[in-house]
Amino acid sequence: MYLYGKNSVNERLKADPGSIRQVYLQDNFNAPHITGLIRAAKVPVKMVSENDLMRIKRADRLQGIVAEVYKYKYTQLEELLDGAGEKRPSLIFLDNLNDPHNLGSIIRIAACFGGLGLVIPEHSSVEVNETVIHVASGGENFVPVSQVTNLTSALLNAKKAGYWAVGTVVEEGENLNSVSLPFPLALVLGSEGKGLRYGIQKHLDMKVTLPMKGAQLSLNVAMACAIFCHEIAKQRKQ
Repeated sequence: MYLYGKNSVNERLKADPGSIRQVYLQDNFNAPHITGLIRAAKVPVKMVSENDLMRIKRADRLQGIVAEVYKYKYTQLEELLDGAGEKRPSLIFLDNLNDPHNLGSIIRIAACFGGLGLVIPEHSSVEVNETVIHVASGGENFVPVSQVTNLTSALLNAKKAGYWAVGTVVEEGENLNSVSLPFPLALVLGSEGKGLRYGIQKHLDMKVTLPMKGAQLSLNVAMACAIFCHEIAKQRKQ
């Protein structure tokens, strides 16, 4: 896999330099804080022209740096469920999410709030690919992501481990502004178009709705996730 852009590579150098196999720098690259980290981590470097860099990774805004890294390593769901007390992260289950930009944004959001882990299904879902990692802007270093064979079974395993299953719905859920969220929390977010599947909904302990009194428009799943993560972080401190 390839990371590209200063922020993504910089965060990986700080968090997990051992996952970087090689860094390619454009011959006029000038970012001493990054080159210093590269030298400190003793990561192999190759200076290349702008054209050669584009041949290595064809994408917009490479910012003069591309890093070849090992394939993304998912976290086993059991590892997320085995924690105790404050070490147990709040979990976000993502149902029918297919846009890599949304997943990347959600990873970045979860990293900013902290104490969160993600669970995605292996099928009918985007995986953590190069686009996701680029959009996450380093957030993948701070948020464990578990890829499971069956999302419903994974949710049931979380419930057996003591988690409360809370699903987000557009209408007829409890008002997020007034509800007391149960912890440890497994929050389930659906896609914009399909929402939550019935097979997921029937196992929920609670449904919550984000009240919106403005225009009859919908937030995309990443925007909604940011609001829910803010509420999770706020109530977790109380």
